[in-house]
Amino acid sequence: MNWYYVEQGKQTGPANEEQFNTLVQSGKITTDTLVWREGMADWLPYGQVHATAVAGGAVGAETKPQAVCAECGKMFPEDETIRYGDRRVCASCKPAFIQKLQEGAAINTGELAYASFWSRFGAYFLDLVILMVFNQFIVRGIMLIATGTILPRPGIMPVALTVFVTVFPALVGIAYEAILIGKYGATLGKMALKIKVVTADGGRVSYARAFGRYFGKILSGFTCAIGFLIAAFDNPQRRALHDHICNTRVVYK
Repeated sequence: MNWYYVEQGKQTGPANEEQFNTLVQSGKITTDTLVWREGMADWLPYGQVHATAVAGGAVGAETKPQAVCAECGKMFPEDETIRYGDRRVCASCKPAFIQKLQEGAAINTGELAYASFWSRFGAYFLDLVILMVFNQFIVRGIMLIATGTILPRPGIMPVALTVFVTVFPALVGIAYEAILIGKYGATLGKMALKIKVVTADGGRVSYARAFGRYFGKILSGFTCAIGFLIAAFDNPQRRALHDHICNTRVVYK
């Protein structure tokens, strides 16, 4: 029977039982990954499907209870892991995990640390300044070359130059947002504040989603900036309107 699963917000598959079990063992499919196969009424997290299968005695070849390592995120037989609180750690990660405990380092809980409203505001302000300085530098330079002056004068600028001055900043804004978030998960402003944009499950945002998110931000602005202010009251995830539209989250790195 073939399985399907969600990877970075996209449906992936089919994968037969052997391929699916390999994906589970490699950690590509975790307890939080949405999965589906024929006979299921809806998509469910793999952990829930697996627990149901164990309870019903329909696990198949793998009969041992499975656990997800809190450090590497891979699946292992439960008896091959150690328990720490409500988490388990595999044998390979155990030495590093014990070292972290001894040094008092932060332990990975698997939960997203959502960025505060003011962190998001600061990043947005920095991005505005960066784009304004860049656009003004380029636009004024082109105007100086084309007209001999950096100040626009009515009736002097050719139509083509007028269109360029109007369209260029918009194109730069789109490219800035889509390319940086698609590649790095963060614009320069977000990098400075150590926050980034991720999918609902903490995965990387695709270029297409980053592109759509830019226009979602325009919509947030068209609502008298209420779309941005929503993040101040959206507990605990602090999502703005464009995050709701594109199903993204802004988290600390």
